[in-house]
Order: sequence, then C-alpha cells, then structure tokens
Amino acid sequence: MIGCTKLLCGTATVSEAIKYSGLNRDIPPELLQFSAKNRPLVVWNMTNRCNLRCKHCYIEAEDRGYENELTTEEAKAFIADLSQMKAPVLLFSGGEPLIRKDIFELGRLAADSGLRPVISSNGTLIDNEVARKIKEAGFQYVGISIDGAPATHDEFRNKKGAFAEALRGIRACLDNGVKTGIRFTVNKYNKADLPEIFEIIEREGIPRFCMYHLVYAGRGLEMAGMDTNTEEKRSILELVSRKTIELHEKGVEVEILTTDNHADGIYLLNYIKNNMPERASEIGQLLEMHGGCSAGTKFANVDPRGNVHPCQFWQDYTVGNVRERPFSEIWLSDDPLMIKLREKDKHITGKCGDCNYKTYCGGCRIRAQAVTGDLWAADPACYLSDDEIRMD
Repeated sequence: MIGCTKLLCGTATVSEAIKYSGLNRDIPPELLQFSAKNRPLVVWNMTNRCNLRCKHCYIEAEDRGYENELTTEEAKAFIADLSQMKAPVLLFSGGEPLIRKDIFELGRLAADSGLRPVISSNGTLIDNEVARKIKEAGFQYVGISIDGAPATHDEFRNKKGAFAEALRGIRACLDNGVKTGIRFTVNKYNKADLPEIFEIIEREGIPRFCMYHLVYAGRGLEMAGMDTNTEEKRSILELVSRKTIELHEKGVEVEILTTDNHADGIYLLNYIKNNMPERASEIGQLLEMHGGCSAGTKFANVDPRGNVHPCQFWQDYTVGNVRERPFSEIWLSDDPLMIKLREKDKHITGKCGDCNYKTYCGGCRIRAQAVTGDLWAADPACYLSDDEIRMD
C-alpha cells in the first residue's frame, strides 16, 4: 500500500518507520507498510461463498455452497500458529466472510491471541446488530467495498440496492465504534465517480479510503480491457493527491491510500520533488523501506481450503497447505518462487528491470503474467515515463 496521507502530508517520518521496523505486532497500523520484518500480513479467504457476484472478483465467488473449506477447529489451529509466529494482521476475507457462522468466534480468538483481526466485506450484511458483534469480537477494522456512485456500484456488484446496503453497513460500523473505510477498485467505468466518493467520505466522516488498482485475476482477468490507460492513471493520481492535501488542510481526519500499483509511490515522489523538495529525500527513504509489491515477502494468502499463496491474486500457485504443515513452516520453506519474489529486483526484466526505482516498486507480477505470459516482464499497468524512472 502507498500511504498518500502519510507521504504527502508529512505525517510519516523515517525515524518513526525505523523505530517500528523491527516490530510487527506492536507497530501502529498506519506504519505497517514500512515494517522490515518478514512476518506477513495474512489474507485468509475464509469462504468462497458470497451473496453478490462482483464483476472483478479475483476469487470468482458466488452465492452457493463450497466443499472442503477449513473447519472451525482447523481455523483455530491456523490462528494459533499465526499468533506463535507473531504475524501482525489477519484479514478475514471471502467471498463474503460474514456468511460464515464462526467468524465472530474466530475473530475473538485472533484478538485474544495477540493478532490484529480485520475484515474485508461488501457491507451488505452489516446492520447495527452485526456491527455490535464485530466490535465485541475484537475486530479492529472493517474495509467495505464501494466501487462508485449508486448506479455504478450496483452494476459492478450485480445487485440493485447494493450501494445503499453497503453505506448502511459503513454507518452501522461507525455508530458502533468500529473503525471502517471504503475500498474502491478504480477502472474506466467508475473513475468519474471519484469526486463523489470523496464527498461521501467527508460527509459521512469515514476515516479511511483505499483505492485499489485493477489486478487481472479471477473475473478481474475478464476486465483487463476496462483498466485505465496511462493518461487516466496519471489524472486519477493527480486527483487523489490533490484531495489528500485538501482534506488534510481542512482538518478532515481521513487516511488515504492506494494499492496494487506501486508506481503510485514513484509518482508521489516526483510530485513531492516538484512541490515539497525539502521532503523528497525522506520520502525516497520511506518508499525504499516499503519495498514495493509485498507478495511473498510481507504479504501472504490462505484460501478457503488452506492452500497458501504468495498473495490473494496468485491462486494458481500454491506453496503448501495449512492442513499438512503449519503456515509458519510453509512461509519459511525454500520454495523457489518465494525465494525469487524476495529478491525480485534481480529477476524482473523490461521497463521494470531497467527502472532505477525497482527496489521501491517492482511492478505487479500477476498483471505481467496475465498480459505477456512472462512472470518477470514489465508491469503493463506502469504509467511512468522513461524520464520519471530515472533517479536525479
């Protein structure tokens, strides 16, 4: 993730990042992106089942039963192992995680075990009672997907009224003291809705906004043609940067981030060089500490059947299964792809390989593979010019 608020508004410093870089469990959430430890944030897709059928779902979830998902007891053993290895965050995802009846029991166990449990949800199942249960279970954050204005969102979610239900879920979380935020996956057909999303954030007092770039995986692979082009990406980042600064200057307490395209960090660095040159050196150090794409390094995925993947978009490559070996052992194994991902700057080619900021970014390997068939090729979604990827 690229912390726009932290970088643009001077609220993250190298000294802060270094102070917490040796920690994971105790690091403030907003500084987790700078952690130097390789105990990963784990996304657990706890079920494939979902009450919606979103067009860009990377796990291709549907509203039907799925076999062979981890049982409650298997999930408890998995959580105990994550606690023992001091993983910083366990993100309960899906499908729609709130469909699983044991989510509150497992969330409470994770919180009591010293993990930081969070939820990724479509928000449609959250009312005041569910929000209260989320709070009581110890979940520290709920990210709710809103992918545009009402008509746009409902189209992407394949359900009329999905926007209203998601906004109800956000309000219920806020009313019950649960920190929540908007997850927005940007593409050609919703980019024009971004100003309205920022209006909603300010009006509703939503404390976090994360803009996701499209990753070509699952049903998202079918949407590759809907991704924004180079000029659109630049325009979007300019808008996000301007709104980040504007909201900060107005005193609106909101953390704004982007994810799944680490070229955003280089774009912001160049913006800072031109507009806040006194901060450029420190921002460069922070981005280098961040290290770009975290798949297989600071980030891991466990699917509903217990298979371990380098990230949630990498469903076609399995490192191991938590039913057969503890996650902690799988993570530290000598899997050849994981080894390469942990030194990806030595293997990436093309524009990414030639980029002077490759240790800050490294591109998205899933997008590269989807478009070119070559895992180590240039990320086709990079929108930076040749001049911008050269250091001064």
